Amino acid sequence: MNRPAQDTRANRTSPISEPLRHQALAALAQHRIATSDHLHQMLCPHSTRQVMSRVLSRLRADGFIDWTKLPGAARSHTKAWYLTPHGARLTRDLPVLRGRQSYPITSETAASLKTSHTLAVVRSHLAFTQDARRLGHEHGPWDWTPEVSHAIGDGERIVADALMYYTAVDGEERRKLRAFVEVDRTTMSSERLAVKLIEYARLFRYEAQPVGRRRQATSAGPSWLRWYPVFPRVLFVLTGASRSRLDDRVSDLQAMVTQHPLVAAFSREVQLGAAVLEDIEEQGPAQAVWVPLGGGETRPWTDL
Repeated sequence: MNRPAQDTRANRTSPISEPLRHQALAALAQHRIATSDHLHQMLCPHSTRQVMSRVLSRLRADGFIDWTKLPGAARSHTKAWYLTPHGARLTRDLPVLRGRQSYPITSETAASLKTSHTLAVVRSHLAFTQDARRLGHEHGPWDWTPEVSHAIGDGERIVADALMYYTAVDGEERRKLRAFVEVDRTTMSSERLAVKLIEYARLFRYEAQPVGRRRQATSAGPSWLRWYPVFPRVLFVLTGASRSRLDDRVSDLQAMVTQHPLVAAFSREVQLGAAVLEDIEEQGPAQAVWVPLGGGETRPWTDL
């Protein structure tokens, strides 16, 4: 199912009026796993950490959520929270999730398998959220949809780690921006990561045909126009290795843009960039930390 088709602008821009316990449940339904600190930063950054801790403790006592330990002995006391089956059923009726599909993790075994990658995606989201607050832009907890899927032809699909909605505000000017975000922890080969660019280039060109009908003489245009007025830019967020190794992966992404004709044509129409997760966390994604995959000096993601 193509999740963006049902994502409503009202849910993305309306002030959050749900009780904090409902927001926490919705955030876990949307992000699948998050730590107490992540939920605090996301939902109530101006409150004390104890406020979120009390909410999570009560939700666990009521049987709606549970936790697993983060991998690694140094973080063994940090809890990664996820929904129980009972909590997952409850979130189906939450207004803030209306029109969205969620794929919650509802067991400790599943949570332990997904924790590292899922939390890296949450960290990426928080970097943009905190930057938006600082700059007076619009990007909140519900402006980030994980695991967005689209058909690209031949029975294949591309699944982005996240789709981001972001409104940059400069006085009276408002720029509505969208981005597919790919978070790479250096767990796959550099070549497999670069192949993602071919898949996005295929999505850019893909035109679905009605089943059982001949190809229309006048095309309705590429399928992505059903969801986006402009094709979202593609942002790669890299982590999990030395700086030199991450630089090599960026170089491989740039080589794919240069060497693959479909990707090269795609790069002339869509902004493509890569940055290191720790850089966007420490400096902010609005700083000049993004490498344009088509070449050029580092710059903010909004200026790729």
